[in-house]
Amino acid sequence: MALHLQMILPISLILAIILSGQRTCESARVFTIVNYCKETLWPAVIPGANFNGGGFVLKPGQSSVFNAPVSWSGRIWARTGCNFDQDGNGPCETGACGTTLKCGGGGKTPASLAEFTLAQPDFYDVSLVDGFNVPISIKPVNGTGNCSTAGCDSDLRLTCPKELSVKANGKTVGCRSACDVFNTDEYCCRGNFGNPSTCRPTFYSKKFKEACPTSYSYAYDDPTSIFTCTGTDYFIAFCADRKKQMCTYHDHNLRCSGSQSLMSLIGSWWMAMITVFSILSM
Repeated sequence: MALHLQMILPISLILAIILSGQRTCESARVFTIVNYCKETLWPAVIPGANFNGGGFVLKPGQSSVFNAPVSWSGRIWARTGCNFDQDGNGPCETGACGTTLKCGGGGKTPASLAEFTLAQPDFYDVSLVDGFNVPISIKPVNGTGNCSTAGCDSDLRLTCPKELSVKANGKTVGCRSACDVFNTDEYCCRGNFGNPSTCRPTFYSKKFKEACPTSYSYAYDDPTSIFTCTGTDYFIAFCADRKKQMCTYHDHNLRCSGSQSLMSLIGSWWMAMITVFSILSM
């Protein structure tokens, strides 16, 4: 009976936290950046003052958590194949922002971009307009509004047309945009093609769109590519299935992507507490 009471009290406390927990600061957004790839990545962020100076390393399975104010507007991407020395200097195969770990400017194409404008509501998208280097998705957490998952979970490096391919050591490490390769008004949506009426999908942008239907494939690809959400936190996941649910625990709250009922939360906590007490009893 004593053990039963010991289990009930912590669970009651946890349920109270779940039921009463509110965002501690409506003026901030929490960003959880996760690497599900099989390779080490060096995420980059501009502006990066709220994100460890704009650059850091994530080994496979690692994640980092940051806070950004509602006024923040910027982009997040992954750098691959980097070789930084102890002073944070060195080259990258894709996404390099100069030769430093901490980014102060945009990355070299090709790079898959997660873009944000934090306001009321937030606007966010994943853009392949500058090409592709790794799968990336944006998952809002417990917001209101559209709040759909944006991004690309297909690996375009495997299907990239050879004329767009970027190779390193004989392997395709990125897929350039047609604008980057051919530099024509039609592919770059400029000149006579500089408006939504004349800038239309091309053979190459259609290939990107087929693989990544909720990502920008060309400059005016707005209707199916830009999303809004209010009062949300975000997961930026590299190499993850867009349907994968992700959870993080911070500020005394369990937050998960997608909808989740209170009963499922109770069940998750119940199993967690049983596991803890089983370990303690051993």
